[in-house]
Amino acid sequence: MTLSASKPLPQNRQIKLSRTRQLFTQNPGVTSIAIFLIACCAVFSFTSDFFLTQANWLNIIRQSAPILIVAIGMTFVITTGGIDLSVGSTLALVGALSAIALHDWHWPWYAVLVAGLIAGALIGSINGFFIAYEGIPAFIVTLATLAIIRGTALLITQGYSIPIPRHDPFSLLGRGWVLGIPVPAIIAVVALIAGYLMLNNMRFGRYVTAIGTNSEGARRSGIATQRVTMQAYVLTGMAAALAGMITTARLGSGSSNQGEGFELQVIAAVVLGSTSLFGGFGTIVGTLLGVLSIAAMQNGLILAHISPFFTQIATGLIILLAIWLNTRILSPGHAGTGK
Repeated sequence: MTLSASKPLPQNRQIKLSRTRQLFTQNPGVTSIAIFLIACCAVFSFTSDFFLTQANWLNIIRQSAPILIVAIGMTFVITTGGIDLSVGSTLALVGALSAIALHDWHWPWYAVLVAGLIAGALIGSINGFFIAYEGIPAFIVTLATLAIIRGTALLITQGYSIPIPRHDPFSLLGRGWVLGIPVPAIIAVVALIAGYLMLNNMRFGRYVTAIGTNSEGARRSGIATQRVTMQAYVLTGMAAALAGMITTARLGSGSSNQGEGFELQVIAAVVLGSTSLFGGFGTIVGTLLGVLSIAAMQNGLILAHISPFFTQIATGLIILLAIWLNTRILSPGHAGTGK
């Protein structure tokens, strides 16, 4: 009996194995959150027979679509080394203004949509101006605008919910379905693809990563760091405005109370997805996994008949875990672009 030499693996299989190794070695944060999501799904599938059904997951995706849309914009902001705490207030203000425009001013739905995006861009540009051009820390600026914007929403609504016309086409933004898929999910997928391409395949994404890695070095290399930083906040403001309009359309009314604690969920999802709090590394795929993990956990806890108040504790624990992973895995010396 003779021993024959082992045959080499086919080239295409070697390429697949190489890509798998890169996934585990170059993106350990993304890998860990993917494992966490799978573990959550496995655990909650035993606690409730309804958890893994198509109807439940369509509901999860529909409800988490606004968070995903804003989290994509937040990924760019955090990659620059900044943060935006005003997204929840922006969601509330634009949602309330949209309801007023439809109910009291009788604007057509497309005019409300365009005006809402412009309002979000304006709020983002205000944040970006003070952060990028005036040099005020992002935490301070967005904490101040959080209070100002929320107060403005309270002022214009007087604390009341403003209903939108029941049969207005605007409501399809949050309640519509296309080929069995919720419209908010379709919008979120489009935003996800756009965000991925911008971060990984466009000059803007490379500039954002460079600013987060070394802002002064990026400036000396010819990048307009102030303008790019401001554009990142404009992008997040528009994302928050779109999320506000989707939420108002889904609930059928605009209220100044919408989006309370929303910024914490968004930041938790982005950081849990392994985007570095220190800047210089962002990943859209990780952000998607972070959003789905939080949404799946909250949904699973409800189906398991656990007190809804516990979800706040769980969200806080997730934020703490995400920050710990950031400090351990994604140190300030980490370099590279995410996928």
